[in-house]
Amino acid sequence: MQRMTRQRQSVFEELERLDDFRSAQQIFDDLQRQGHRVGLATVYRNLQSLSESGDVDVLRSGDGESLYRLCTGRGHHHHLVCRNCGHTEEISMDAIESWVAEVARSHRYTAVEHSMELFGLCEACTAELGDEGAGSPRSSAAVS
Repeated sequence: MQRMTRQRQSVFEELERLDDFRSAQQIFDDLQRQGHRVGLATVYRNLQSLSESGDVDVLRSGDGESLYRLCTGRGHHHHLVCRNCGHTEEISMDAIESWVAEVARSHRYTAVEHSMELFGLCEACTAELGDEGAGSPRSSAAVS
């Protein structure tokens, strides 16, 4: 385990403050606004390290950008993410796990790993956007 430097602690505390997925740039910007002296490369490096240790979940937005979030559970789980505001729910569904196992079995694959991220509109964003947002998927880049 790496030591907890001042910069790593700042990144970790920012993740603790957030409930949704954020990009490294967004985390960096938040830290700068709060007066922390930390470089963007340091934020990336610390997020990568926290991700490798299993402390942070990473997912890819629709445009391929890595988004990070401190996870509440360390076990295998999936995410339901609002593509408008970034609100995230951790989900665990036996049906998904059973389906993955069946697909692997039917194709004679073993040691299969998977991740599943579901993107949609949360209740608040659906109400706010009304008909305008219901039928037109927005880019995951809108996650903030």
